[in-house]
Amino acid sequence: MRSGEVKRRTNETDISVKLSLDGTGKAEIATGVGFFDHMLDLFARHSLIDLAVTVKGDTHIDDHHTVEDAGIALGEALKQALGDKKGIRRYADVHLPMDETLTRVAVDVSGRPFLVFRTSFKAEKIGTFDTELVREFFQAFAINAGLTLHVETLYGDNAHHIAESCFKGLARALRHALEVDPREGGRVPSTKGAL
Repeated sequence: MRSGEVKRRTNETDISVKLSLDGTGKAEIATGVGFFDHMLDLFARHSLIDLAVTVKGDTHIDDHHTVEDAGIALGEALKQALGDKKGIRRYADVHLPMDETLTRVAVDVSGRPFLVFRTSFKAEKIGTFDTELVREFFQAFAINAGLTLHVETLYGDNAHHIAESCFKGLARALRHALEVDPREGGRVPSTKGAL
């Protein structure tokens, strides 16, 4: 089983992440931020990554450190689980509809971290959750996982739908990109021989 485990403790957060890339989408999420829990739960379900995330963060200040640091730890755990990346499909993209919203997500499991995030929100909050934290999560996750990640909401109005389409789009793209391709025969999917 391709799995990763990361524990990360700072003065702002105490985080534990466990994941298995070859799972069934089982999720045990407790970050102290309700909307973020919902996003991680659906991320696990749609990626088929088994995911356990526990965060004790300084949410009495705001949710920023909890969300960003969870992205860091999740990215590190994903990178650990991938190892040398032998046999994976590497590339994937998806157009994810969510009612009136359509988001495109493309990923390259390249080892070269980069984020293009072309998504905007008409509302600053989803309940008590700051919508700007969606980008913060994606940035922290992509950089620490070593992903080239492009996220673009083509259109949409409802902030909840926009955020959900981004997380589900990431999940569905990763689900395909991280699959083992039997035609690769255990090779690294790169002419360089390494990712």
